[in-house]
Amino acid sequence: MKLGVIGCGKMGTALVEGAIRSGAVDPKNVTGVDPVAAAREAFAKGTGATVDASVSAVSPCDVLLLCTKPHDIRDALAAAVSTGGEKLVISVAAGVTLASLGESAGPSARVIRAMPNTPALVGKGAAAFCLGPTATAADADTARLLLGSVGVASEVPERLMDAVTGLSGSGPAYVYLIIEALSDGGVRNGLPRAEALKLAAQTVLGGAAMVLETGKHPGELKDMVTSPGGTTIAGLAELERAGLRSALIEAVTAATRRATELG
Repeated sequence: MKLGVIGCGKMGTALVEGAIRSGAVDPKNVTGVDPVAAAREAFAKGTGATVDASVSAVSPCDVLLLCTKPHDIRDALAAAVSTGGEKLVISVAAGVTLASLGESAGPSARVIRAMPNTPALVGKGAAAFCLGPTATAADADTARLLLGSVGVASEVPERLMDAVTGLSGSGPAYVYLIIEALSDGGVRNGLPRAEALKLAAQTVLGGAAMVLETGKHPGELKDMVTSPGGTTIAGLAELERAGLRSALIEAVTAATRRATELG
C-alpha cells in the first residue's frame, strides 16, 4: 500500500502512527501533505514519512486518507484525484457525505466515509465507516486495517453515520464528564483531587476493559458487583433516581439529531 495523507494534523498523524506500528504500512510508502510547515514537521517526526506542501506529491499513492477540515475537502480531493491513477479515498472529515465525496472525486472514484474519535490519539479509538457505491470488499478491509490500527472499526450503512457521531464521535466528552463527576464525588467525601481523578479514570478504563475482554453484558457485570443491601446498590439507586440512564440515551439522540442538521 502506498498511502497519501492530506492533512497532517493530530488525527492524520495518529492514524498513520498506528498503521506503522501495526505493520499495515511502511513509512517509506507514506506521503503526508499539508500547507502548514509546523504540521508537516510534526508528521514527519512522528511517522518517519515523507512530507510535502503540494497535493501533487500523492500522485504515486493508491490510497488517500483525507484528514482536512470539512470545508477544505472539495478542493483537496479534486486536486488529489487530478494527479491520476486508480485511488481509494478514505475521508475522516466530519459530516462530509459519500455523495459530496463522489462529486469531488468523480463518479468512478472508490470512496469511503469514516468517523473516528479522539481516543485514536492514544490508540484507543472507536471508528465506523461506510462504503461508496464503487468501493470493494478489499477497500473495506483497507479501511478496517487503517482505522483498526488505533482501536476498533466497524462498517455501517451511511444512514447510521449520524448515530455513530452521536455515540462514539461525541461519546468521549460524555465519558469525561462522568469521570469528572465521579472524582467530584470522591473529593466531596474527603479524597484529594489528584487521587480521586486517578481512581475515577482508572475505574472507567477498567469497566470498559471488562466489557470488551469478558464479552459479558454490562448488566451482568453490574450485577456481579452489586450485593443485596450493599453500598453499590445504594449508589445505583441514586443514579436511577436522578435519571442517568435516560440522560445518556437522550444525549446520544440529541447529538445524532444535531449531526443530521449539520449534514
